Amino acid sequence: MATLNPYLSFDGTAAAAMAFYQSVLGGELTSSSFGEFGMSDDPDQVDQVMHAQLETPDGFTLMAADVPAGMPFTVGTNVAVSLSGDDEQQLRGWFEALAEGGTITVPFEPAPWGDTFGMLVDPFGIGWLVNAAGS
Repeated sequence: MATLNPYLSFDGTAAAAMAFYQSVLGGELTSSSFGEFGMSDDPDQVDQVMHAQLETPDGFTLMAADVPAGMPFTVGTNVAVSLSGDDEQQLRGWFEALAEGGTITVPFEPAPWGDTFGMLVDPFGIGWLVNAAGS
């Protein structure tokens, strides 16, 4: 089974934004920082959110992160689609199909947190994050 949900990007305010969404929607919020996975040596970013996920009692899932240093950030275009599940072959197929005519920004390959992960912009300008759990 796979899931599809919005993924929000922030410029250093992901923790505050997700706490706000939790106060409005309720649910359980989990979060990890760039520093926890050794993804940044920048002292200004070590404690910023690499990934946050809010699971609400109504079945909503909202994900977010702070944009890594050096990546562009523009308010208004800071929403992507997250596609995740546990069937790596299926997810790889979707990743490759979505990337046709688009741009792969992070190749679909093993990630430091133990999953297989990639990012792309499809031919219509929509950003996608694809994650195969425990691969």
